[in-house]
Amino acid sequence: MPTDGTREGAPGERALRDAGLRVTRPRLAVLGAVGDHPHATTDALISAARASLPSLSHQAVYDALRVMADAGVVRRIQPRGSVARYEARVADNHHHLVCRACGSITDVDCAVGEAPCLVPDRSADGTDPAAGYVLDEAEITFWGLCPACAPAPASRPEQGPASREAHRD
Repeated sequence: MPTDGTREGAPGERALRDAGLRVTRPRLAVLGAVGDHPHATTDALISAARASLPSLSHQAVYDALRVMADAGVVRRIQPRGSVARYEARVADNHHHLVCRACGSITDVDCAVGEAPCLVPDRSADGTDPAAGYVLDEAEITFWGLCPACAPAPASRPEQGPASREAHRD
C-alpha cells in the first residue's frame, strides 16, 4: 500500500504513473476533480479538489494542472473569450460545442473518422497548405446556443445548407 494514502492501482494513480509522474495526494485530488467536473475552470477545480483534500493550496492546484496537462493526463482548453478549462478526456480526438450565451461546453466525437479527422483543403491557387506537415490532430470548436439558451423552435431560423450559406460573411 502506498504511504501517501492512495489505493494501489487506482485509475488516477495509474494515469499519473503511465505519464511518468509521481503520484501525490494533491495530483490525485485535482485529477479526481477534473474527472468529476469536465470543462471546469481552475477556480471550480480548486473547490472540488478541496472536498477531498481540504489543505490543498491554490498554487498546488495550478501546479498539478500544468504538470498533468503537459504530460497529457488532462487536456487544457480555452475557447475564445473564456478562461482555461480542463478535462480528463484525452485518449481520443474529440471536439467541443460552446454556447455563446452561457458558456457551457459539450464534447462532440470526432467529426470524420480517425485523428486528425479533418485535413485542410487546397488553397484557391491549388497549393496544399499542409504540404510537409505530419497532421495528427484537428481541434474544432463549434459555436452556437445550447438547448437552454436557444429560442423556442418556432422562432429559430432554418438551419439547412441554404440558410448556412446566407449567414456566412
